Amino acid sequence: MRHLTILILSILSINFSHSQINEIGVFVGGSNFIGDVGATDYISPNQLAIGGIYKWNRSKRHSYRASVIFTELEGIDNNSDDLRRIQRGYEFNTKITEISAGMEFTFMDFNLHSGEKLWTPYLYSGISLAHHDNYYFLNGVQTPENTSSWAYGIPITLGFKTNFLGNIILGIEVSARYTFSDEIDGSIPDDQWRQQYSFGNINNNDWYVFSGITLTYTFGENPCYCVE
Repeated sequence: MRHLTILILSILSINFSHSQINEIGVFVGGSNFIGDVGATDYISPNQLAIGGIYKWNRSKRHSYRASVIFTELEGIDNNSDDLRRIQRGYEFNTKITEISAGMEFTFMDFNLHSGEKLWTPYLYSGISLAHHDNYYFLNGVQTPENTSSWAYGIPITLGFKTNFLGNIILGIEVSARYTFSDEIDGSIPDDQWRQQYSFGNINNNDWYVFSGITLTYTFGENPCYCVE
């Protein structure tokens, strides 16, 4: 029985060593919107985005990750390359609060207990929820509906990170959010009685993109499996 216990603990030690370390920090960068109002450039930050981020590093190759990010999404037709949008001249802006959770995968081992300088590209995806006020356009003017909604989405993130200074990890990332909503820019009113004011491509949902850096502080120790 004692030998079996030692074997089980040895397996656990192999699987969980160099894991279960926490990261907490901030995201700072910019945001841009892609929808039925404004420009359609994929990476073109025009508003400040800031928030908090937490990771639980489950292994050297993947982490559970959660974040809360605040920003203002903006769309200005005159900044578009589409002549039809320029002639239309619509503008919108809306503040959003986004909650996101999912899993981050690294391309190379990122063993934070090794004591070495590390770097790796990474991918992140999961689910996001963006809270925003609802609007519609009346005579070309953004008009509030006095209601709000949650836009569900899928984050698609590509980044690069390194533990450049002790327990501080620097990440650089671009993260697109594909949403299941077409209401963020007011092109589809939330109120069914205002559906007559709908415009744009009803077959394309709204996107927005975060571009910026993360700074996280790592803490926590290796689990200890001791057998006397």
